[in-house]
Amino acid sequence: MELIVAIAIGVLTGSGVWLVLRPRSFQVTIGLSLLSYAVNLFIFSMGRLYVDMAPVVNKAGPVDPSNYSDPLPQALVLTAIVINFAMTALFLVVLLGSRGLSGTDHVDGKEPPS
Repeated sequence: MELIVAIAIGVLTGSGVWLVLRPRSFQVTIGLSLLSYAVNLFIFSMGRLYVDMAPVVNKAGPVDPSNYSDPLPQALVLTAIVINFAMTALFLVVLLGSRGLSGTDHVDGKEPPS
């Protein structure tokens, strides 16, 4: 399972960096979203990836912390998802405003010479 998560993080990071380096504003926005998904997946994986483990501590008996998943990375990722949604919405509004003012969706505001 760790190999699949590591490959997913690598693919998301590589695709995000490639899209951030593109000349169009929409591609840059999607690239930033992919990079934030990669960071979220990395933070989530730092909380120990367990299958069929209880997320909450039981009060019956002694508590062994190694048997439970860490809730802090889950809370951080949930907060980051909400912030990423707001950031993407803001980027899209700025993209539409820039396109309306300049008539192009290139990052520098100029069409390349053909």
